[in-house]
Amino acid sequence: MEKLKLIIVDDKEENVLSLKALLADIDNLEIWGSTSPNEALRYCWNQDVSIALVDVQMPEINGFEFVSLLQSNPKTWQIMVIMVTAISKEDKFLLKGLHSGAVDYLYKPLNPDITVAKVKSFMQQVYIQRELKRKNDELERSHSELVRAKREADLARKSKENFLANMSHEIRTPINGIVGITTMLRSSPLNEEQTEWLDRLENASQQLLLIINDILDLSKIDSGKMRLDYAKTSLPRILQELQNLFVYKAEQKGITFTIEHDPHLPKYILADSLRLTQILSNLISNGIKFTEKGGVTLTIKLLKRAKQRVYIQFSVKDTGIGISSNAIDKIFQSFEQGEEGITKRFGGTGLGLAIVKRLVNLHQGQIHASSEMGKGSEFVFQCWFDEEDTEASPMSEKKPYTGMAPLKDIRVLLAEDNELNSFMVTHMLHTWGVAVDAVKNGKEALEKLEHTVYNLILMDAHMPVMSGFDAIRSIRNDHRKHIRELPVISISASVLHREQQEAYAAGADAVVGKPFDPSSLYKLIKTLTETKSHG
Repeated sequence: MEKLKLIIVDDKEENVLSLKALLADIDNLEIWGSTSPNEALRYCWNQDVSIALVDVQMPEINGFEFVSLLQSNPKTWQIMVIMVTAISKEDKFLLKGLHSGAVDYLYKPLNPDITVAKVKSFMQQVYIQRELKRKNDELERSHSELVRAKREADLARKSKENFLANMSHEIRTPINGIVGITTMLRSSPLNEEQTEWLDRLENASQQLLLIINDILDLSKIDSGKMRLDYAKTSLPRILQELQNLFVYKAEQKGITFTIEHDPHLPKYILADSLRLTQILSNLISNGIKFTEKGGVTLTIKLLKRAKQRVYIQFSVKDTGIGISSNAIDKIFQSFEQGEEGITKRFGGTGLGLAIVKRLVNLHQGQIHASSEMGKGSEFVFQCWFDEEDTEASPMSEKKPYTGMAPLKDIRVLLAEDNELNSFMVTHMLHTWGVAVDAVKNGKEALEKLEHTVYNLILMDAHMPVMSGFDAIRSIRNDHRKHIRELPVISISASVLHREQQEAYAAGADAVVGKPFDPSSLYKLIKTLTETKSHG
């Protein structure tokens, strides 16, 4: 325990000596005495004094004045002062001492036991106060560190979001061009071999989209921004889509893909069909990737039914390489593969199962894996769903973009810096009978508006010189009504909610993500131009 300093101030030397002798046996106490109040004040200012025994009646400075001087100095205000007096025990002197800043009063002749007990008691209080100060300092440091850590985390989150937005834009923009050109080619005469090439090209572009979507989805889930969008969902339709998608992929590897389902399953459930399909697609894709012979089987069973709710089990079983027992615990972690060398041999980002686990948690379901090396693995996902009795609306047939009715008397300004995307969108618009002027940035778009009248603007979000957001803001602030009220569709390769909101905040009438569905873009252009013409 640290030593504390105590000072005795009394104009009589014998009183100082007797008090020193009385307190000499107290442990961890260093005593210093003086008959001069001025000298005592200097000592207090230069030393870390904890307790002071101060005589009331002194010729130079009386005890009350001495205490007041201590209290007025930031170096000495915390010293605990016990006043010692031989004058009257009237309350007015006691109150005067306490008002000056003393913590206690002792009357001469001093009772040795009481004096020692009081000094020890105040020493204990000093220790407690110092411990409290130390704890408080630690709390303040911890708080400062937490504030700094939060600030750094916020900066890191913002940097991560900006990186994801840029990466999303840079990757999805060329993919949009590839998907668009593929769609255009399908509308032209093709032989069987060329159709197969297009299938492979489309499959490759979809794989690229899956990777970028996995990274974005993981970010959204981890930041708590992903929400499930429940709607009436047809289980047979999901199974048919999975069958169509993965039978071809399995055949390419020389293995089989089969679906087995319980006849007692409900036809319709309340679910987020996109996320449910994503869970099953990732599990099936994972099984196909690690299976060289044999096959992959998706089995769906109805385990329980209670009050319009159904407990369904989805099992994906493969005859692949299997997972070792010491690796099975980490396969649901981000950027992890079961074993070293798996990525090199089979490829993949290590994100598929991590996203599956998080999506299952969002569904409040359960998932577990079992495996035997060299014989295969099984992933089992179980979850409660609300059963839907009514028929789901039939899926509308998709028309090819070349089969759309012409959009008459429409002129569109397209601002897009990517040449492939500009070429593809221009071609589609021409197919719909739309006149198009294409520019490469927001500044050029504003210059075009000075000389040409348009019915609608298609504005890419990220462009050099002037971004789409800045250009939209300039249009909305224009003093001319015909320019200010032009319908604007923002085209963004980012799927981040923040960026979509930024487009709307700038004044966009609608936001279309890359890659986009041509029929959706057609309907949007038709709706916005008709609304404007009727308005």
